[in-house]
Amino acid sequence: MKHPLNTTPLAWAILLSIGLPAAALADEAAAPATDLDRIVVSETRPAGYAPPPSSTSTGLTLSLRQTPQSVSVLTREQLDDFGLDDLNDALESTTGIGVERVETSRTYYTARGFDITNFQFDGIGVPLPYGIQNGDIDTTAFERIEVLRGANGLMSGTGNPSATINFVRKRPGDDLAGSVMATFGSWDRKRIEADVSSPLGSGDVRARAVAAYDDSDSYLDRYALEKSVAYGVVEADLGERTLLTVGVSHQDNNADSPLWGALPLYYTDGTPTDYDRSTSTASDWSYWDTRETRAFAELAHDFDNGWTLEGTLTHQDKREDAEIFYVYGTPDRATGLGLFSYPSSYDNNVRFLYGDVRASGMFAIGGRRHELVFGASSADGNVRELSGYGTDIGTPLPPLEQFDGGYPKPSFDAFSDGSDFDFRRETLYATARWNLADAFKLITGANHARVRMDGSGYGTPKATETSRTTPFVGAVWDFAQSYSLYASHGGIFAQQTELDANGAPLDPIEGTNTEAGIKGEWFGGRLNASASAFRVEQDHLALYAGFDPETGRSIYEGQDARSSGFELDVAGQLGSIWSLAAGWTRLDIEDGDGNASRTYVPRSMLRASAVAQVAAVPGLRVGGSLRWQDGIHREAFLADGAATTIRQDSYAIVGLMAGYRASNGWETTLNLDNVTDEKYLPSLYWEQGYYAAPRNVSLTVGYRF
Repeated sequence: MKHPLNTTPLAWAILLSIGLPAAALADEAAAPATDLDRIVVSETRPAGYAPPPSSTSTGLTLSLRQTPQSVSVLTREQLDDFGLDDLNDALESTTGIGVERVETSRTYYTARGFDITNFQFDGIGVPLPYGIQNGDIDTTAFERIEVLRGANGLMSGTGNPSATINFVRKRPGDDLAGSVMATFGSWDRKRIEADVSSPLGSGDVRARAVAAYDDSDSYLDRYALEKSVAYGVVEADLGERTLLTVGVSHQDNNADSPLWGALPLYYTDGTPTDYDRSTSTASDWSYWDTRETRAFAELAHDFDNGWTLEGTLTHQDKREDAEIFYVYGTPDRATGLGLFSYPSSYDNNVRFLYGDVRASGMFAIGGRRHELVFGASSADGNVRELSGYGTDIGTPLPPLEQFDGGYPKPSFDAFSDGSDFDFRRETLYATARWNLADAFKLITGANHARVRMDGSGYGTPKATETSRTTPFVGAVWDFAQSYSLYASHGGIFAQQTELDANGAPLDPIEGTNTEAGIKGEWFGGRLNASASAFRVEQDHLALYAGFDPETGRSIYEGQDARSSGFELDVAGQLGSIWSLAAGWTRLDIEDGDGNASRTYVPRSMLRASAVAQVAAVPGLRVGGSLRWQDGIHREAFLADGAATTIRQDSYAIVGLMAGYRASNGWETTLNLDNVTDEKYLPSLYWEQGYYAAPRNVSLTVGYRF
């Protein structure tokens, strides 16, 4: 059922209401405007874990307290303290985020019970043709990672009502500064990274270069990952009010013997398997390499009247080359037999060109000053995939306890399949922040998006065209010096290409997020906390409903789901000693009939990280982290039709760290993860899975100048 706020007339009324009529512009000069507490962003890096202002939610740069949605920020300091060098490790430390590690080279993310498909770079929404991240994303090029929970149709255009992940890139500073770090860890890990920022010439031009190389074996049999990262950015002052920024990033991932699929989790009698943590289904010849390049240009101009015009253009090129080995079947408990081979080759190329133009500033109505941002964005791209297969699919395999990866490499020339489709998204958006009283702000906005896809993917047509207008409304009341109450409602949608029993595409996914809560801010914004209650609705999500042998296609039906719960989140600096980031999430998820749904998503999660400065030893800091979740499960069916349940009990993962920063610029950090050596399955997103890493250690030594 559609929410009343999802009607197009009301959404367009919101768009019209936040326009700047001529009368308002005329009123601006005469009005004795009041202060709107506008955030002015400087280049000064916030100390410790203090969250800086964010524009991820509305396009307006607001403090977390003034943002009427739940936001968590992973600062550079937190990423460095706990050695969070890749996105999976970083998000596992974030309130309410589930990291579904289904394979070594592919990952799903969830929040509030639903998949995360919304990503931004510096606040600009990135198209994602599939809801899965292929390959590793290194964090070295980012100053921070912002996570907005709930629907974000206002700035993302399309996606799920789950969360938005915004990667904020590092930028040049005004002075010469830099660092060189080397890390050594378990499984022969070796990593080196460098980061240098410097003014060029008179200082009107500034540049920053970041590079990293990481090479490691694994606790998994035969698996190894080598990756390299390079990022460069240049800023140039084209005048006192005009700034040009250009940059490019590139990352290579070379994975040897990666998992494609994972371990079977139950035997033919329905009892659970229990392999060694090192067990892998990968062959000794398999590999999965990814190459991703992003180039961007930004031009921003500040006008004399306080308005700013910004334009961004980004080109993304991602390539994948893989020869991978999948194992399917259900093993017999007594013999371990019953598994079969499914090798494949895979080539993929995803290209996107996307741009955004927006204007932002203040205007006066009724004697008060208000804020407005409006803009347009466009994304145009294509996806080309080719999978090759041999004649040996279905070859019986030995028990996994005896499998050493020694399987003959096929030629992959028996037959092929793939995808070839184009994608285009166009959006118009606007947001106004109304200063109705010194202590009360109302935010209204809407996004109108049109999405078109043409082509096919693995035999399924992808010719669709969908357009929707999604509204947003939020309010913040500062009822005390350090406290605010807030509430918001937002919508989002996503096109679908899955077909129903009649061969027609399913209706678009439609999602909404409604939440309310209280936020606190202390020590000049260096410590923030929030408590919120939320309700998320997602309708028409494609659910597999069978196979049509006449057409050779899978059949899907739309499924509705609801999640509701509450979150607690705190982050920042507590005095001069403590840096902390912690969050608790509790939720329930039901389908349209009121039954428990998505049982692979934990209903309760705790994420906590804290570091303390040791006063007795200047430069010494010690800390720890905790990741806890309750039990999860999923239903499966045996060959005879009988049901079985796959379970992962609740678990807690403890990490410890200690670091020392000398006054001459040298520093060292020691991290110990999974201190108790817990054995657990990190995901039941699929009926296959693999075990997470056992106890491991890393030591980083570096120099900052």
